[in-house]
Formats: sequence, C-alpha cells, structure tokens
Amino acid sequence: MKSLLRVFCLLLPVLLNTPADRAASPASFSRFPRLTVWAWQRPELLEFLDPNQVGVAYLDQTLYVRDYVKAEPRVQPLRVPFGTRVIAVVRIEMPAGYSSASEENKAKIVAALLLSARRGGVSALQVDFDAVKSQRAFYRDVLVHLRQQMPPRMPLSITALASWCAYDNWIADLPVDEAVPMLFRMGRERGLFDRRGPAAVIREPLCSSSLGLSTDEPWPAETKGKRLYVFHGRSWTEQTLTNVFTRVNQ
Repeated sequence: MKSLLRVFCLLLPVLLNTPADRAASPASFSRFPRLTVWAWQRPELLEFLDPNQVGVAYLDQTLYVRDYVKAEPRVQPLRVPFGTRVIAVVRIEMPAGYSSASEENKAKIVAALLLSARRGGVSALQVDFDAVKSQRAFYRDVLVHLRQQMPPRMPLSITALASWCAYDNWIADLPVDEAVPMLFRMGRERGLFDRRGPAAVIREPLCSSSLGLSTDEPWPAETKGKRLYVFHGRSWTEQTLTNVFTRVNQ
C-alpha cells in the first residue's frame, strides 16, 4: 500500500497541473467535451487522449459512512495530458439500512467533498451515491451545504439511478448542474429503457443532457446531443477509446 501511495504522489502533479477553466457562468458543463471517461480505482495512464475530445472523471476518494466517516483516497496512478478537463469523483458508500447521520458527520462529508473540489486542476465535482429513500434527506442536506461552499463557478454533478430520472422526481430541486442517468448495471429497470429508449423515459430535466454508459453493455440507439460518461471495467487503452469513438459516431 505504501508503495502505491508513493507512486500516486509522484504522478499526482501531472494531474494537478492541468489548467482548470472556471470561466463558464453560470456553472455548467457546456464547455466540457462531449465524451468523458470514468477513471476508477486502477492505474490509468491516459496520455494518449485528446483533451479537446475527451474529459476525465477520476475517482478521487471513497467515503464510508456509518456512525463515522472514513475517507479512502485514490492510491492508483493517474496521468492525463495537459489541458484535460478533469472532474473529481467522490463515491459515498452507506448501507441501505443506515438512514441518518449526525450533523458532525454531515460536516465531515462536506469537508471531504470540498477537499476533492478544491484540488488544483480540477474543473468540476461529481458525487456518486446510490441513496435509498430513507437516505434522501441526508443526501439533500449534504448537497445543499456543499453547493454553498463550493467555488461558485464550479459545476456540480451527481450520478443518478435511472428511476430518479424516469418516474421519481425527488432530485428536481437539488442544487446540482446535472444528474447523469446510469444506464448500465440497471437490473429490472433495463427492460423499460430497452423497450422505449431514454428519450421516451427520462423526464427529469437535470437528467436530460447526459448519459452514463459502459463499454461492456448495449448503448441506447439515441445518444445524439448528449454528453456521454463511459465506464470501462479495466484500465483504459488507446484501442478501447478508439472503440468508444466508433460507437459514439455510429
């Protein structure tokens, strides 16, 4: 573990020296590339990508929430070309049966999220949390306090279960700039989206501008005009990215 941490610390300046363009006003993703690749907790050496065509949303840390808040930082190397639009992603892990958090723990979570948002070179923040119904009030409080303290011009994104975008409008007034419908690993909701397609099913405006997809599952027929976040189960390669562009342009 220590050796991995050393490697990441050595490579981190390459990531953090990428310029952050915060000129968009109001905060939005309109100036980000159409395609963004998720770089999860694995070595990702992405010097081959074109910053004008591809952004990177990298897992910066994972927060484990119980009666305590434990932050697990990224320990894998990440390298991106100069000029890449970088989105820091924070994953929140909270058991479905755990529905409350103290104000102290909420404050700790917000502080951890702000740490990721304020890293040099980071252009946006994305929160990844599969909140069950009993956790929604907690999640809302966290996002409200986070938005109040984030850089005002920095876009804020969340990932969204497909149901949140289709027939469950609880996210409508969240203080975020986008909610990315996760159209993979969907379980029983897959049939609804396969039959009618996202354009017919997604009703929530926050979910209307982007889609979350995976390289190992079918994509919806209509992706035109959407910003695409793409997950890959292994480290990205130049060939894998080329394959993604082929699917995007079909």
